[in-house]
Order: sequence, then structure tokens, then C-alpha cells
Amino acid sequence: MIFGWTNRVRSRQTGNMGASAIFFAAMMPLAPADAAGISAIDIGEREIVLHFDETVDGASSFSLGHPARIAIDIQGVEPGRPAAGGGLVASVRQGRYDASTTRVVFDLASPALIKSGTFADDGRSLILAVAPSDTDAFDASATGTRTQYVSPIARMAKPPHSKYTLTVPLGAPRSGLPRPRIYGTAGRPLVVIDAGHGGHDPGAISPLTGKREKDVTLAVAKAIRQALIDSGRVRVALTRDDDSFIVLRDRSAIARNIKADLFISIHADSAPADTASGATIYTLSEVASDREAQLLATRENKADIINGVNLGGENREIASILVDLAQRETMNTSASFANLLKRESTGLVPFRSAYHRMAGFAVLKAPDTPSILLEVGYVTNPNDVARLSSGDGQKRIAEGIRKAVEIHFARRMASR
Repeated sequence: MIFGWTNRVRSRQTGNMGASAIFFAAMMPLAPADAAGISAIDIGEREIVLHFDETVDGASSFSLGHPARIAIDIQGVEPGRPAAGGGLVASVRQGRYDASTTRVVFDLASPALIKSGTFADDGRSLILAVAPSDTDAFDASATGTRTQYVSPIARMAKPPHSKYTLTVPLGAPRSGLPRPRIYGTAGRPLVVIDAGHGGHDPGAISPLTGKREKDVTLAVAKAIRQALIDSGRVRVALTRDDDSFIVLRDRSAIARNIKADLFISIHADSAPADTASGATIYTLSEVASDREAQLLATRENKADIINGVNLGGENREIASILVDLAQRETMNTSASFANLLKRESTGLVPFRSAYHRMAGFAVLKAPDTPSILLEVGYVTNPNDVARLSSGDGQKRIAEGIRKAVEIHFARRMASR
């Protein structure tokens, strides 16, 4: 077992080796291959900041006495470089606590307590306010009781936890669905690309050029398919490769029927003003992240209702139960892929500042297939509609998705 040690007060570290060996005895030698890393630890007089090279979900802290220490457990993180002590901290140690958690231990120069802690908005740093404490107060706190810190990214990605458990059989994939052609080598992960709208449902129509959303999404979907075929790393299929209409819930059901590993639905947005521009990535949430996302979800979901007849054929109550019980891991994976797609597409695709939002899109409700809905831009914006109509613009979208898809599955394979 190797831990990062500072140079300061080496004699004290040596004296604590026995306690440390017991403290870290349960640590496992391997962390998940797709974990973030601790990029730096900054220690000031009254503040400790842990920096990560990717977003993390959360952390917890607790105090230990004899000698005085503060321990931080961070989820989904690998140990980083050794860090120097300073201020109230004499030395710093890092090690893996289990397969998905790293523990950072701060040996204190004198008793101190964490007064508050918060993650940065991007989930890539944890800021802890520390203050000196007298020995009695510290000993009273050194009970192993944890204080939890939840990343804003995790709050956004995860639905509220329910204390109730209900088992509902998902049933077999629907029969009678069209089976799209699958390109690629058998045995490799399968990505299904869904071109939004189609047939008698044109989607949004550009008031500037007359471009129809259904045509834009199909062109982009075909560009993505070609990029993934050329890559050779995955298999790929389209829910539609012509101007045909598919019921919304059948789109995700098609993906589930052919055992898709990832589902990406392509749409193009519209807005009352032509100033709105840029791409947005949506993942599933029964409670929309804001009113705009909710309105957009409502508008898209109505595509199943033609002449007053609901074509969805899905029981609303059962769908809600499935979302609450069956989609926790799927939603987390979808949110992780959304962040990865933004990172890999930056410089290729312009994104809105609030690039990741959540809403109750029907096409994202497959209970066991990670799914995102990508609004590639606004057909009401002159720059966006020109970009989306051009072969170069479509290829740039496809390139960003290709890079994200390759990294996503490489991580998942390594974690196995």
C-alpha cells in the first residue's frame, strides 16, 4: 500500500504508522478506472480546498482523536499527488478506502474542527472552512460521526430518494417494433441514434429558412452514424433513416428491443427570439430542472397525440413508478455521459451556458438504457440554422459525439 506523505514532521508520521496501518487496513488496492483524480490540495490558515480533475458526486468528513486528525472520504476519486501541510495541518495522507472512495487524512498540528464545507458549482472542488478548537471540544467531536457534502452535480442528476420499496416487473421489450439495421462488429457496445420527429410531424420550422427540424435531425443522425461506423469501436443503429413517423415511446422501445447500451435522441430547438443559440443536453428527471425545460418536455411529449388520440400507450402511473425505482443507476450514467459529451464537444459545438438540463422527456424513459436528448441548436437563430444545415456543422456534432462515446465505453470496459 502506497500513500502520499508530506516532508513535514516526519518523526510524527513515523510515530503514527501503527495507528495509520489499522486506520487504512480496509482499503482496497484498486479504484474504478473512470474515477476522477485529486489534482491538488490547498491548505491555508483557515481553509482547505481539495481540487479534482473531474466532477465528483459527494464527500463526507469526520474527526478522530489521539492523535487529532480530520478524515475526508470522497466518492469516485483516485488519490493524487502528495500535498504539503500548513496552518492547522501538520501533514496529509491519501489512500483508497474502497473500490470507489479515496480517504484523505489531515494530521493536525493542533486541535481544529471543520466549521462548514461546500462543493463548487461545477463539482470539481470541495472547500472546507476550519477553525482552531480546544482539546475538550475536539475530543467531543471525535466520535466518527460524519458530515455529508453533496455536489451540485449530484443533486441535479439524482431524483429524491424514497424510503419505500416497490417491485414492478418491467416485462419483455415490446413486440412488433421495427428492427433497424445495425452497423459494426458483433459483440461491441451498441449505440442507437434517434432522429427526432418525422413523417407528418415536422417538429420546429425555421422562420428564417423554412428548414424543418425533422430534416435537420435526420441529417445529423446520419452524420453521427457514419462517424461511429468509421471509428469501428461500437455498433450503431438509427431508429429511423428516412422520413417516417415513430411514436415517442416506441423510439426508446426500439433501442431496448435490440439491447442498446446508449440512446441518443437528436432534436433542434426553437425560441420566440432569434437571440437564443447553442446546444443543450437533457437527461431524465420527473421534476424538470427549470420551467423552460418542463415546457420543452411538455411540447415534445405531445408529439404522441395526433387528432386527440394518445398513441403512446403507456400507463402514466406505471411509468412514474418505473422512473422512481428502476432508473437511478441509468439516470446517473446518463448525467455522466452528458458531462463527458460537453467536455469532448467543446470547440466543435457551441453550447448554452446552462448546457445540462433535466426534464421528463418520453424518449428518455427506457428504464435500463442510459439516454440523453441533445438539442443541437436553434432553428430560430440564423447562425445555428446555418451551422445545422451545413455538412461541416453536422460533422462537427458527429465528431464530438464520437469522441464522447469512445471514452464512455472505454471507461465502462475498464471498470469491469
